[in-house]
Amino acid sequence: MDQLLRFQDVKLYYDHVYALKGVSLEVKEGETVALIGANGAGKSSILRAITGLQKIREGQVHFRGQRIDGTAPDEIVRMGISMVPEGRRVFPYMTVRDNLMMGAFTRGDRNEIRDSIDMVLTRFPRLKERYSQQAGTMSGGEQQMLVIGRALMSRPRLLLLDEPSLGIAPKLVQDIARSIVAINRDEGVSVLLVEQNSRMALRVSQRAYALSTGSVALSGNSAEMLTDERVRKLYLGGEL
Repeated sequence: MDQLLRFQDVKLYYDHVYALKGVSLEVKEGETVALIGANGAGKSSILRAITGLQKIREGQVHFRGQRIDGTAPDEIVRMGISMVPEGRRVFPYMTVRDNLMMGAFTRGDRNEIRDSIDMVLTRFPRLKERYSQQAGTMSGGEQQMLVIGRALMSRPRLLLLDEPSLGIAPKLVQDIARSIVAINRDEGVSVLLVEQNSRMALRVSQRAYALSTGSVALSGNSAEMLTDERVRKLYLGGEL
């Protein structure tokens, strides 16, 4: 598989505090990669650095062979990277339809936009049921489906997901997990998944990086990491 994203020796600070201490990772075309670790480990900082929301101090970020650190966030979206931020940030007084259309703001191909909406509604049938409903009146799990669907409306090559299972009922977490697998498999979208639910993240990804205080502590094949004693103790609560 060809390399899609390369994150090389990146250092990032908030004021004078290190958030990332020379982190390197990669995402290849067509794969799902998980970032696991405790709060404050640097997972979300990696996503903010990729999307241009946070300026890096040192290192480089490349996407499809082009260096993108220093590029404006809206231009990064146009290049094919879309992020679903933590916290289910819907436009609460807008309908599901209008929220989805906001995700297509970089596009002008009206007929294909309609096809993308059909794809999202097929992927998330609950959104079809709620199509004319205000987003703020939906459940947390439904709102998470909506923000993922909205991100897909920009037709990304790389989808960044920040804690998609946070605060969601267990049954809907399973639905979200299945949708991540299906988006990667059926739409051919590569995924970089930040998740505190380490077990779920390792089950839906092919490779993973385990972070600890701004550095990569472990990395490897996700299935192997699920049974790794160090991962089990540090990231899976001691359980298999």
